[in-house]
Amino acid sequence: MAATIDWKGVGEAVAHAEKTGATIGLSAIAPSGERFAHNGGRRFVAASTVKIAIMIELFRKIDAGKLSLGQVNKLKPEDKSTGGGVVLHLHDGIELTLGELVYLMMSISDNTSTNVLIDYCGMDAVNQAMRSLGMPISALNRKMRGRPPIAGEQENWAVSDEFATMIAAILENKAASPASCREVIALLEKQQNDRRIARHLPKENRPRWGTETGTLPGAVNDVGFVMTPKGAVILSVYVEKPADTLAGEAIIGDLASAVLAAVG
Repeated sequence: MAATIDWKGVGEAVAHAEKTGATIGLSAIAPSGERFAHNGGRRFVAASTVKIAIMIELFRKIDAGKLSLGQVNKLKPEDKSTGGGVVLHLHDGIELTLGELVYLMMSISDNTSTNVLIDYCGMDAVNQAMRSLGMPISALNRKMRGRPPIAGEQENWAVSDEFATMIAAILENKAASPASCREVIALLEKQQNDRRIARHLPKENRPRWGTETGTLPGAVNDVGFVMTPKGAVILSVYVEKPADTLAGEAIIGDLASAVLAAVG
């Protein structure tokens, strides 16, 4: 495909961000399918962005009749995880449906909900789902703990090109059944953190957008899409070792703005 987009401004925004000492992984797909990437094949700490893959495998199991959104889970003490979310603070034995758990996982990045869903989906199955989508390096290797791995634990990894490809598969109804992909898109749109990819979107008549964020010490990420009059712009952004979380969020917002300006 011949290049039709001038990505110069995006490259300049990346260079400006990396002058702060951060390392950037950025992959963008324009509505035309044209791509931009910086460190697109490099491995970054996934943090909660890997929850998108968990959600895809959940809906694949729903498509296969193995699970349902109405299925009820009774919360056990050992399910509870530190880090983001609210379920950690709910009483043992509370009953939540898988639909409620996936909503909490995606909207507020609830770690306890995520770990329950990993048990239902299976870690190996989540990784196989990623492989089937052309993601050979990204991996779910441990449950959510709200901290970096300790001795004996592996890390969860993400490659920005691969996660952009995964979002494209969702939007093209290829990640699961068309009905399930619509559900996945709707859940991405429940994201409550609008300080990253959505940071510079207009407050009035804001376009549709949906993402999943990820945050750990030394990692500030966001992956998703913004709907424009030309179609969906896909963004997969990983910021390694920003000055702090707020600085990382500002970097993501500026990079997203540069991508949207380039696409026009």
